[in-house]
This record gives sequence, structure tokens and C-alpha cells, in this order.
Amino acid sequence: MYDPLTFHHEFTPEDFEAQYNLRTGRPDYEVTVIPDWQARSETARAAMTCKSDIRYGTGERQRLDVYACGDSGAPTLVYIHGGYWQRGDKSLYGFLAQPFVKAGVNVVVIGYDLCPAVTITRISEEIREGMAYTWRNAADLGVNRDRITVMGHSAGGHLTEMMMGTDWPAFGDDLPRNLVKAGIPVSPLSLLDPVRQTQGLNAAIRMDAAEAEAQSPMLHHPPLTDAPQMVVVGGAETEEFHRQAQMYVDAFATDARPVTLYVVPEVDHFDELNVLADPNSEFFARTIAMLREAA
Repeated sequence: MYDPLTFHHEFTPEDFEAQYNLRTGRPDYEVTVIPDWQARSETARAAMTCKSDIRYGTGERQRLDVYACGDSGAPTLVYIHGGYWQRGDKSLYGFLAQPFVKAGVNVVVIGYDLCPAVTITRISEEIREGMAYTWRNAADLGVNRDRITVMGHSAGGHLTEMMMGTDWPAFGDDLPRNLVKAGIPVSPLSLLDPVRQTQGLNAAIRMDAAEAEAQSPMLHHPPLTDAPQMVVVGGAETEEFHRQAQMYVDAFATDARPVTLYVVPEVDHFDELNVLADPNSEFFARTIAMLREAA
């Protein structure tokens, strides 16, 4: 078993901050990256059929958006946004949904409550509630519950891995063990103790050592089916993000369970999503292939 206290280099808190607090390396994040995603998503929503703000739980932000391709039997992509469990909003990701809808995929984007109002533990529970709601209400949502792929970025990558490690029949006795047919964790946080040691990030997350261990996919939430996974990381991301992705692949890939690593060339943590939104990119092509094969 991986030990969160010894599985990293002799990093200082400042080293962890540099490796994980990625907005410090993108001074344009608030003035360019987010406004660009917001504007593109507003334009995309206006061009698509979208059911917005469907409530799936009691939390303030427990709502989801469904972007329809017009075929209820098509593959279903459930997307979980990032933001270190403390920032972000589902409304920013219509720009990601658009190329998938055009390619014949129904997209569900799940929103969730944020730290410090709730804990990471509760956020994992909320996403499970969103997944279960999508499966149980697929007919009303106009999606195919038998072809669900879950994908998430950064904190959403962690939550994607948590969904792959969920015992669905234990969560709801009507739920199938193989509720999720494929997973795509993008720049995931597979081991949480290093994040706990970043003062700038953990001030709002308020994660202690016990929660960091309990909510780490590497330690307590291995995949519970042989559903294929593609773990993704940007080529220009930090050493720690490459390690976070590689360790999951190394630990859980088997002959029966394909878990592969794809490195998006020459992009950082944020620009990899712009590549994903490009229907001519290899990242998009690999993702579409997994969606179409998931059954």
C-alpha cells in the first residue's frame, strides 16, 4: 500500500505549494482563462439544447446541466469540474460539452457544493448522488444510463477516480455494480496528503491527515470493476501532477482492466482543456473512442 507520508520526495511546504498551487504560475488565470471559458460556454449554450440547473440533491449547488445531442441512446459523458474542491462552477464548461454534442454524445455536467462550506468527504458523496440520480432518471433526462463514462479535471479527476472506486450496490441497492462503463481522470489528485501540506490551498479545504488518507483513491478507493480508464496529464504540468497520474496507472492497470496514460503534448493544467475542446485534437479523438466503446 502507498504511504502518503513517504511516497514523495523530501519536499518542504513551499515545494508542495509550487507543485500544486498552479494558479500562481498562470497570472492570466482570472483575467483571461476563466473569462474565455465563460464567454465560450455562454455562446455554446445558446447553440445547444440544454436543460439547466436540474436539482439532484439538497445541497445549494447540487444541480446538473444536460446537453442533448438528439439521440437518447447515444453515449453519456458525465463531466465533473475542477477548482481544488473550493472553486469553479458547472456553467463554465458548456464549451467542453459542445464538441461532444456535435459528435453524437449526451453530456451531463455535475455541480457540487464547495469547501469550506462542505468537506471533500461530502463532495464525494454529492457526486455519487449525482451519478445515481443520472442513472435513475436517465429516461427523463434523455440520456442512456447503460453507456455512462465519467470524466473530471483536477479535483474532478480525483472525484472521477472516487466514482470508479464506488461500490454502487452498497450506495443504492437498485444500482448496478458496473454503473460506470469507463473513466477518464484528467490531471487527477490520486493521493491527497501532498495537497493537505499546501497552505495556500488547504486553508479553504481544511483537510486533516485522516481525511486526506480516507479520501485518497490510491489508499482506500481502488477501482471496483474492470471498466477501462484513460488517465490524462498535460505535458507541461508539474512533476507532482505527472506522478499523481502515473501512480494510479501503475497501481491499478491489469490485464483485465485497461488503465492507460495519455500525455497531452506541451500544455499545462489549464490549456489541456482547450485541447480537449478541439474536435481535431488527439485528446478529443481518444476520448470519443472511449465513449463510443463504453457499453
